[in-house]
Amino acid sequence: MSLDLPDSAIRVERPNKTLRELALDKVREAIVSGYFRPGDRLVERDLCAQLGVSRTVVREVLRHLESEGLVANQPNKGPIVAQLDLDEARQIYEIRGALEGMAARLCAEKGDPAIAKALEASLAEIRASYGRGDMPAVLTHTSAFYQTLFGKVDRHVAWGVVNLLTVRINHLRSMTIKTKNRDSEGPAQMARIVAAIRKGDGEAAYQAALDHVHAACAIAEQVLSAQSQV
Repeated sequence: MSLDLPDSAIRVERPNKTLRELALDKVREAIVSGYFRPGDRLVERDLCAQLGVSRTVVREVLRHLESEGLVANQPNKGPIVAQLDLDEARQIYEIRGALEGMAARLCAEKGDPAIAKALEASLAEIRASYGRGDMPAVLTHTSAFYQTLFGKVDRHVAWGVVNLLTVRINHLRSMTIKTKNRDSEGPAQMARIVAAIRKGDGEAAYQAALDHVHAACAIAEQVLSAQSQV
């Protein structure tokens, strides 16, 4: 005998984020946004007071961020915000260029007008976020742009690889998006990707995606080189 129950009767409610997850989000955001700068000491006692959580939670958060490459432990100094390594940054951009270029080409070759429309919607949000000076929103909508780029051509494995690097990519983006003229040049470069996809020009879409990554890489190299000389 079956019971005619509404769907909501057996729905599993999603639990709220734990205190550890909330603290992790806050500290990660503080590092990515530049509130905590590379080389800054992350003192457990101070973090407990700032976050309003226990030392156990803070230690778990720092261990997790160390696994993401955002925190480093130095002998006799304790946890600090990790210095971004120039060679590692170049490798991240190499991976981005290869995978994003491939996805852009496939999007263009698919010939689906809905792809360009979805990308343009994310791009409009990126421009609006720049206009408000809302850098966290710029990062969020930029990630959405690339998720669409990969998702629309079912390249979920490639997106998974990019997604594994999202924290480090956003750490780099948090620096490059604040540089002079990036609020206009970045979206303009992304608009060229969308335009090539709309035209169905796979080679132009690939090259536009690669050019955008190369431009971001060049900016990151300048910023990281300047930081290393301080």
